[in-house]
Amino acid sequence: MHLDLIDWIVMGAFALITLVIGISYTGKASGSMANFFLGGRNLPWWIAGTSMVATTFAADTPLAVTELVAQSGISGNWLWWNMLLGGLLTTFFFARLWRRAGIITDLEFIELRYSGKPASFLRGFRSIYLGIFMNSLIIGWVNVALMSIIEVFFEVPKGEQLIYVGIAMVIVVAYSSMSGLLGVAITDVIQFVIAIVGCIILAYLVIDSEQIGGIAGLKEKLPPATLDYFPNVGSGSEIGQTLTLSLGAFLAFTTAQWWASWYPGNEPGGGGYIAQRMMSTKNEKHALYATLFFQIGHYCIRPWPWILVALAAVVLYPNLGPGNEKLGYVMAMKDFLPPGLKGLLLVAFFAAYMSTISTQLNWGASYIINDFYARFIKPDAGQKELVTASRITTLLLMIVSLAVTTQITSIAAVWKFIMEAGAGLGLVLILRWYWWRINAWSEIAATIAPFIGYGVAKYVIGWEFPDSFFLTVGFTTVAWIVATYVTRPTPKEKLQAFYEKIQPDGAWAPVRKSLGLPKPKTKVYHLLVAWIAAVVMVYSTLFLIGDLIFQNYPRFAMWLVSAVVALVVMIVMSKRVKFFDD
Repeated sequence: MHLDLIDWIVMGAFALITLVIGISYTGKASGSMANFFLGGRNLPWWIAGTSMVATTFAADTPLAVTELVAQSGISGNWLWWNMLLGGLLTTFFFARLWRRAGIITDLEFIELRYSGKPASFLRGFRSIYLGIFMNSLIIGWVNVALMSIIEVFFEVPKGEQLIYVGIAMVIVVAYSSMSGLLGVAITDVIQFVIAIVGCIILAYLVIDSEQIGGIAGLKEKLPPATLDYFPNVGSGSEIGQTLTLSLGAFLAFTTAQWWASWYPGNEPGGGGYIAQRMMSTKNEKHALYATLFFQIGHYCIRPWPWILVALAAVVLYPNLGPGNEKLGYVMAMKDFLPPGLKGLLLVAFFAAYMSTISTQLNWGASYIINDFYARFIKPDAGQKELVTASRITTLLLMIVSLAVTTQITSIAAVWKFIMEAGAGLGLVLILRWYWWRINAWSEIAATIAPFIGYGVAKYVIGWEFPDSFFLTVGFTTVAWIVATYVTRPTPKEKLQAFYEKIQPDGAWAPVRKSLGLPKPKTKVYHLLVAWIAAVVMVYSTLFLIGDLIFQNYPRFAMWLVSAVVALVVMIVMSKRVKFFDD
């Protein structure tokens, strides 16, 4: 693929800016683990929130949306739109609690909440399981997506693609290992702006092209069902050779997946790099604002430029075939971008890639160093030594992830495996904050049981998603409930210390009474109403933007009214519990 000089200048300038930022924050990151992994706990909400959005905007995301739209129309996006419910649950019920915990990683929470050998085992096991195994899978699928872009855009042979990905990872390791989370977050903001602007420009050029003929031409060239936000239940409306999203899949997404499954970036109750960003903010109020801004940016700002290009790709490239639909996005980049803008959009994709990989490497290293090395191997290590070990671990994670990348043949298969491997765990991650009886064995059972349930569903019964998902969630739920009641509760002293530090709402009466504390006025009901209102507000905003684009003005007005009313309800309920106060 030929690139003009201006394209190379744009790409080179971006790489240089990224490295300069990394170098400039090296000193601040070197002071302690809190500085390296949490940016000194001093990030303002807009940087932390934008960093979350940038991290979830990976090189694979526009390609994945293109594939979903090609297979199931706009409604196929419920695969990830459903996760808004869990994301806003984190905003209203957990964001301030994570910041209040005063820990470095969400795995450190395990020994804040539980005690004894079960808690130590769980923390150590999850540090390796998540920090190396799951983290490498996530980085691997993002690498595979970048390789697809390199293959189509630069016409690089398959045997050479990994070399280019390795070079990109070396750049990421260079600035992320030098600057820690602070540099990662600052570059995330720059990278997100570049990435979203590039995607908007591409969407405009493709839709405005002679082949598509604007929004009116796009609507004429597609079956009406393609543009529906919700699946046409029972209608079997065809899109090309495929069907709209099935009722079973839609119900799995909207009624179970968002609360039941552990999934990176959408952990029920918060967790992973989302918890890391919340814990890195200035205070509890900034943690709350950051998480709320993340949900709005993630679900309302990002999707429509991708969806428009994906819809156009259905028209422009109808013969890509199953499994190759995602390449329609890259082919649109190749066919419709003029010199200069080619470099800009390539920078946008590399920016999206780097923001995700830098976070994954920093987050994975935090587990390995804080929750394994410093906890079990060398607990007396000084802060300087731990920061050095963190930088070395970042490099080693890169090498392991590149090796895993060579073994991944399907991004969708990895997504499905991760979703099923955490099916049923989510409820424990939520309830451990709000129910005193949850113990370490509850979480251990909920971590192991999904593998058994998924294995039985897939390899014994022969079920596929969503049937296998429902079985795994049910089996895991039974397993952790049984484990909770056949094992002893967490010792009273540990529960008392946790309650005094976190001050959680919910079912903590025995612990509160043992401390001689009066029953506080519950905030749960107001927060539930605020949460539901926020869900309605964000979904309404998502759909009103779509109807504005597609010139469906009566529906646009309906969604606008819905969004405004929901916003007012959310603010009123939040003020009643002083949700937005310092």
